[in-house]
Amino acid sequence: MIQHVWERALEARYLTNVVVATDDERIAKTARAFGAMVRITRSDHFSGTDRVAEVASADPASVVVNIQGDEPLIDPAAIDAAVLALLDNPDIPMATLKRRIEDPADHANPNVVKVVTDRLSNAIYFSRSTIPFNRGQKASYYKHIGLYVYQRDFLLSYSDLPVGPLETAECLEQLRALENGYKIRVAETEYESLGVDTPEDLARLRQFFEASLSRQFSLPKPITNNG
Repeated sequence: MIQHVWERALEARYLTNVVVATDDERIAKTARAFGAMVRITRSDHFSGTDRVAEVASADPASVVVNIQGDEPLIDPAAIDAAVLALLDNPDIPMATLKRRIEDPADHANPNVVKVVTDRLSNAIYFSRSTIPFNRGQKASYYKHIGLYVYQRDFLLSYSDLPVGPLETAECLEQLRALENGYKIRVAETEYESLGVDTPEDLARLRQFFEASLSRQFSLPKPITNNG
């Protein structure tokens, strides 16, 4: 799964370096075997963002992208869209992605994080609950795609920000930025996320790949002459 993420990240136009950051030697060994650059990090990080900050502290890049290792179908174009959202707005410290929810079952699924934004496409809130609440009016719902882009200076200070009650309650690390008064620019994408959070998600992913391989290697039907 991590190899799929790594290979797709390499296809993004605006990434100059792709690193697998982990505290697990088993993951590191596997990643090195398929050719990835690996950084071993501390094992006591509170979130993935804290782990990325450790790696970024030894790298001079001005913009850092955090791509989750459980998004094997991540679209390189979606990565680029999130990066451009930050490059085009240098006064914004952080950017991420959203996609319109099409499956009604996702509304009540706590593993599908929802996001609401203001008129400038800045995040107002992220939640595992359905937001906004619909009182009979037409509403649009968006899922959050777990990819983050940071200005390096902001990322390095992120671990020093206090963890608030919203981040603790929702178990969503991006809420730390909002609770401390920082903006998050949210770019919209048509990329359909298929993150792997549960065994059921993994089964769905395997079915997807099996179906894709079947379509790729299926033989054309023979042409018959009925005349």
